[in-house]
Amino acid sequence: MGLFDMFKKEEKATAMFPISMKATAEGEIVAMKDIPDPVFSQGMVGPCVGIEPSKGTVVAPCDGKIATLSDTLHAFGMECPGGVQLLVHIGIDTVEMKGEGFKAFVKAGDNVKAGQSIVEVDLDKVREAGHPTVIMTVVSNAGEFKNVSFREQGQVAFSDDLITIEN
Repeated sequence: MGLFDMFKKEEKATAMFPISMKATAEGEIVAMKDIPDPVFSQGMVGPCVGIEPSKGTVVAPCDGKIATLSDTLHAFGMECPGGVQLLVHIGIDTVEMKGEGFKAFVKAGDNVKAGQSIVEVDLDKVREAGHPTVIMTVVSNAGEFKNVSFREQGQVAFSDDLITIEN
């Protein structure tokens, strides 16, 4: 069961697989095992990949719907084509910042396009607060698919594929 099981499943049948999700930020890939938080590095919330951002803009990795947006703006959930459910988490323990240094451009329920700005984060404020800035993209319902693979190294731009999902 995924984080957003309340959403319709019939989309899964109409999507063309494999599905590619784009990078949520520009920067350096951080493999799941190297993310500095066991909740993510051990896959407790699902398999994921991180990006150490070079800029503070976080974008939608696909066309879809913003299912959730945390009050503190440090995380959002997306409902994507094929029934894929993503969680994008900006920084480690950034919930403690209570939204300071974060600006949202969308709200829960909004439909978005791949590459659309979702949140802007002041990376310097995150660092000043003592938090890692790595941005995690989690496939929260990965068990529903045949294969979920992640780009594991290198630099990424917004237009680069980050995740591939096969049904």
